[in-house]
Amino acid sequence: MAKPHPFHKRLIKEYTSIQKNKLPGIKLIYNDDQLINYIFQIIILNNEEIYKPDVKYYLSIIITNEYPVDSPQVKFISYSEDENTELSDIPLHPHIYSNGHICLNLLGEDWTPACSIESILLSIQSMLNNNQLLTRPPDNDSYIKHAPLNPKQSKFIYHDDNV
Repeated sequence: MAKPHPFHKRLIKEYTSIQKNKLPGIKLIYNDDQLINYIFQIIILNNEEIYKPDVKYYLSIIITNEYPVDSPQVKFISYSEDENTELSDIPLHPHIYSNGHICLNLLGEDWTPACSIESILLSIQSMLNNNQLLTRPPDNDSYIKHAPLNPKQSKFIYHDDNV
């Protein structure tokens, strides 16, 4: 059996909170036994002008050894819950690259140990709920050509804080 994460008790507490709170539009699809790998389903609420209702997007969260001092690795993924379902798309948003990487301060310089998996989920859902533009970041094509697999290794350029 793998060695537990140094903050395993905190991860148990966060996992329990996510299960108990049942955040609207957010559903835990998968987690491993160590509570370091998660897949969440996100449905955008109250933004039918921009996104089709009931479209499901999937978010991968991987807890690093530095968590909670450092943020986890977070990105949107193409995912299918079973063989009868199409792969999901990466949501169109000015801060979400087509490879699933998310340009969000909370995942970088604004992260503090007081943040949690739940705060990440709520921030990303809010970002999608309040979006007004169905577009990718202006540098999407050049970024995805050279982007690392791990979005935490990227140095994002924040193009527009008003989105």
